[in-house]
Amino acid sequence: MMVSLIIPVYNEEKILRDTCARLVAFMEKSYECYEILFSNDGSVDTSAAILTQLAEEYPAVRAVGYEKNRGKGCAVRTGMLASKGDLCLFTDCDLAYGTDVLKRLSDELEKTGADIVIGSRSLGKDGYSGYSFLRKWMSKTYLKLLALLTGFSHSDSQSGIKGFRGDVARAVFAKCQVDGFAFDLEALILAEKAGCRIGEMPVKILDNREKESKVNPFQDALKMLKDVRLIKKRIKNSDSRVVFDKNDGEK
Repeated sequence: MMVSLIIPVYNEEKILRDTCARLVAFMEKSYECYEILFSNDGSVDTSAAILTQLAEEYPAVRAVGYEKNRGKGCAVRTGMLASKGDLCLFTDCDLAYGTDVLKRLSDELEKTGADIVIGSRSLGKDGYSGYSFLRKWMSKTYLKLLALLTGFSHSDSQSGIKGFRGDVARAVFAKCQVDGFAFDLEALILAEKAGCRIGEMPVKILDNREKESKVNPFQDALKMLKDVRLIKKRIKNSDSRVVFDKNDGEK
């Protein structure tokens, strides 16, 4: 079994080398066969050059991406579509949830037979530990609003760590169009419509870099709500090709 790990990257020159070293060490001891795909979202610092060096240094590391910044959703989608794994995981470059959670995620996919497993901050008491009161309140309020607007029944569509069966990942993301932070919700709604089994497991933030976060809670929330409206409209008005077959990824 091969495991693909996708890491979206935007202007992460300060942490890229450390992140890569940590991930290679972890993946090497956890999986017999793996690849790490760093997906460069049009970084304007030296991230692209560093990724080229890392791909030369580590055989299991691949650098993918594009020149102009488009958003995290596009970066994750690019990585997923370039992946080769039987399981596809993604998490953020700062490894805010740690590395051990990745093995828990892949084990959960195998143990439960789910097509997708969401890492949820809402399932445990300490899922939001380290968040400021405002950030925690905004996150929980936003998730409730998304549930009301879309009918999505799971507890945390927006956490930065999720796992997919490889064929499902490539089929889902081939249908996705959202480049911004609402990409998770789009992928999950499409998967749910196609009858995929979606599970959850509790996760918590271990390294909170809230002050360094590239997320603007107010501006990005408004952009995401706009994307949600477009997602609903597109899926509602689309023909059956939007609802993919789970075997699409094998064709």
